[in-house]
Amino acid sequence: MSEKTATLFKTAFENEVYQGLTDYPKHLSSKYFYDVKGDALFQDIMNMPEYYLTDAEYEIFNAQKTAIAELFSSDYLPFDLVELGAGDGKKTKVLLSHFDKKGIDFQYVPIDISQNALDLLHDALQRELPNLNVKPVQGTYFEALAQVAQQQKNRKVILFLGSNIGNLLHDQAITFLKNVQDLLEEDDLFFVGFDQKKNPQTILDAYNDATGITAAFNKNILTRINSELGGNFNLDAFFHWEVYNPESGTAKSYLVSTTQQSVSIEQLELKIDFDPWETIHTEISQKYDDRTVHWLAEESGLQIVTQFTDAQKQYKNYVFKKA
Repeated sequence: MSEKTATLFKTAFENEVYQGLTDYPKHLSSKYFYDVKGDALFQDIMNMPEYYLTDAEYEIFNAQKTAIAELFSSDYLPFDLVELGAGDGKKTKVLLSHFDKKGIDFQYVPIDISQNALDLLHDALQRELPNLNVKPVQGTYFEALAQVAQQQKNRKVILFLGSNIGNLLHDQAITFLKNVQDLLEEDDLFFVGFDQKKNPQTILDAYNDATGITAAFNKNILTRINSELGGNFNLDAFFHWEVYNPESGTAKSYLVSTTQQSVSIEQLELKIDFDPWETIHTEISQKYDDRTVHWLAEESGLQIVTQFTDAQKQYKNYVFKKA
C-alpha cells in the first residue's frame, strides 16, 4: 500500500523512485546503486574472489589484446573507442595501454552516469597514460552515445563490458541492441560482454557473497533515497536475497522487508507501506549461451563478427556489426 500525493519530479531519480515504490511488486533500478559510496562498493565487488566476471574478462584482454587491436584498427584509420558504463576502466586499461604502445590512432570516450567515476578514471589515465586522448561524457547510455555519434566523424568501436547487457531481460536487451544498431555506421563495431550459463552455485556466490559487500551495494539505493530525497529507510529492516533460474539463465536480486513497516520520503511527499517479507526487486543479471546470443543479434539487426573467451569458457566477448 502507498499514499500517492506527488506527481511532479525534478529529476529522473525522483521519478523512478516514486514509480518503482508505488508499483506492485515494488522495484528500483540498479543504475541508482552508483554514487561515491556505490562506486567504491562496486570496486570491492570486482575484487571479490567469488566475482569471477572481472577476472574472466581481464584474462581475455590480457591474452588476446593483440588480436583485439588488429580487429579494431584493421583499416589503419583513426577511431573513437566509446565505452558505455566505463566505471574505473580497470579492464579497459589493458587495451588502452596496448593500443598506446602500438601507436594506434584512436580517442577514448568513456561514458558513465556517475560523474565521480568519470573524474576518477580521467585522473588515473592522465597519470598512467599521459599521451592518451580522453574525452569523458557524463550521462545515460543513449543520450551520451547519440551526442558522440552526432559530434564525432571517426569510425566508432563501442565497448559494453562486464556483462552489463545482463541487467536487461531478453526483450529489453533486444530494444537496447536495436537502439545501438540505429547509431552504428557500416564500419562501426560493437564489442559486448556476455556472462555464460554455468554452475548455478557459482552464480549465486558471485551475487550474494558471505561478507555482505553485494548486500551493501544493493542497499546503497536506499541510502541514496534517505540522503538525497529525505527518506527514512531503516537499512537493518531489509536483507538482500538472490535467486537464479538455470533454465532461463536469469539471476534476480531483491531487498526483503523483515517486518511490517512504513517509510516516508519527504521530497516526494510519499509514504510507502511494506508487509512482512515484501520485496523490492533491484537487479537482473542475465546469463547466456551461444544460441541465445545469436538469436538476440538476429532480432536486433546485428551480425556476429567474432568472439573471444577465457580459458574456462565462463565468459565471452562478442563483436557485432550492423547486419
